[in-house]
Amino acid sequence: MTVKWNVLIADDEPAARRGVRQLLAPFPEFAVAGECRNGAEVLAALDVSAPDVVFLDIQMPGIDGFEVIRRRSVERMPAVVFLTAFDQFAIKAFEAEALDYLVKPVSEERFAATIKRLAKRLSSSPRSTRDERIVVTTTRGAAVLHLSEIDWIEAAGNYAQLWIGPRNYFLRESLQTLEERVTKNGFARAHRRALVRLTAVKELVRTRAGAMIAILNSGARIPISRRRSSSFSAAIHDLGSEK
Repeated sequence: MTVKWNVLIADDEPAARRGVRQLLAPFPEFAVAGECRNGAEVLAALDVSAPDVVFLDIQMPGIDGFEVIRRRSVERMPAVVFLTAFDQFAIKAFEAEALDYLVKPVSEERFAATIKRLAKRLSSSPRSTRDERIVVTTTRGAAVLHLSEIDWIEAAGNYAQLWIGPRNYFLRESLQTLEERVTKNGFARAHRRALVRLTAVKELVRTRAGAMIAILNSGARIPISRRRSSSFSAAIHDLGSEK
């Protein structure tokens, strides 16, 4: 069976990480993309390796498992399976939308049930289609961005500037070339220098002068050119009709 999904293992105990690897061995559709010893490493690895699943310990040095999710946000986390020695955090774990909560030591039977749930979730989730990803260079190395998490893109000379909330990344590619790649993934041209992901739009408003502005969930305000206001608002309307 070929690999379908990548896994990140996060635990401060080497023996626990080896244990997860051993439990995963009978399931070749899941491949380990990396291991982390603490929350800071998890946050960095989520950007670089873009895993489909993270087996996440709760009590880790510095940033714990719940804080990882809070900083990253539930919406931008992969499928989460908590793996911990404590059972008192189960309610909080499911409030964080974890797929499962495993208490160490985990039996092979219990782990297999989790894998079955994971496979079902990932097979039916839009994430399983592996929406197109863009690799950008940062001061910490390469980072992999999902188009589904990019709010908007603007032209910046010979580069495109990709915005995810308040964070931004530069890609050496023209906006015109990039537009051909992203429009099929739900982006629309807002004006000559900007592309916006339609699902990131919270509302469209008009200024007193009649100009249209797209207000994104992140709080960013993107002006829509008069020439594109009709097609942009129609695309937003069509998106709403599909829900």
